[in-house]
Amino acid sequence: MSDPRFFPLPKALSLAEVIALSGARLKAAPPEGTPPEGVSVHGVSTLADAGPTDLAFFDAQRYLPEFKATRAAVCITTEKLSHDAPEGVVVLISPRPAHAFVAVSRALFPSSLRPQPVFEHHGIAPGAFIHPTAQLEDGVTVDPGAVVGPHVEIGAGSVICANAVVGPHVRIGRDSVVGAGATVLHALVGNRVIIHPGVRIGQDGFGFQPGPGGHLKVPQIGRVVLQDDVEIGAGTTIDRGALRDTVIGEGTKIDNLVQIAHNVVIGRHCIIVSQTGISGSATLGDYVMLGGQVGVIGHVTIGDAAQIAATSNVKDDVPPGVRWGGSPAKPVRDWFREIATLKRLAEAGGRRAGEGASE
Repeated sequence: MSDPRFFPLPKALSLAEVIALSGARLKAAPPEGTPPEGVSVHGVSTLADAGPTDLAFFDAQRYLPEFKATRAAVCITTEKLSHDAPEGVVVLISPRPAHAFVAVSRALFPSSLRPQPVFEHHGIAPGAFIHPTAQLEDGVTVDPGAVVGPHVEIGAGSVICANAVVGPHVRIGRDSVVGAGATVLHALVGNRVIIHPGVRIGQDGFGFQPGPGGHLKVPQIGRVVLQDDVEIGAGTTIDRGALRDTVIGEGTKIDNLVQIAHNVVIGRHCIIVSQTGISGSATLGDYVMLGGQVGVIGHVTIGDAAQIAATSNVKDDVPPGVRWGGSPAKPVRDWFREIATLKRLAEAGGRRAGEGASE
């Protein structure tokens, strides 16, 4: 059986190119007899798995055994951690080794950064369904089975993957991608937006007016606005607004399997991790970080740069710049104090129970 390769083999990078891309400086020279121009990087790997043409990085003391034994051609690390480098490994120094490593990885494997056309082609593929009134700039790629509705506008360099649906009047900017099987309805999408497979954007929010005769469905007549450089993970759902828009701010990154309800406004450069649910009309400031499985109650506000620990339940407004956790969420110091107190009480109760049994 042939060996499947899902990403093109990269063009090798010289040591000088690696240094330029990473911003690192050379500490340990190439092995004796090997000029710097003779060192090249063909791939990236972990310390343990790296081979003699790979780049690796080392930024945590717990990986010291792997660092001492690595066979990588080049390793990026900090000055403090660099002293145990094995012989023959070219060592580059950076204050942020992981960041430097990623910069080189991006240059080696650019096609891994966003979904690619499933049909491996450019332009409009046979079997794509594009309404005559849709306006596509030059350089748009549409896969087989994709549907582009009436009056849609799509900018140059954007990709609509197989079986994706772009609904009527949707606008998508340049160099964006809609992954396979995703649906984008009632939405305005900016430039360089990445929408992964299976995402659902712009369906109506969950709005009902209870009454004696049953639940009266509330019209949802808002939109979804995705600003530039937003990334939406696979299986995530973002409901359109009821009376105001649902907005995802510039540069925000959303993980797989996140639910964002109607009228939610999320600021710039936020991080929202998998299985988080944000209820209707909640507002997040800029640079907010939500850990996995966080629940946010409707109509609350989370201030700029606040961080919420995984599995927390946010039911009150959160001030800017703080770290909260727990259920209900509270300042992390208070949360930890409560946990410690409960642990002491439980241990004391267990001791008393044991003493009573021995009597």
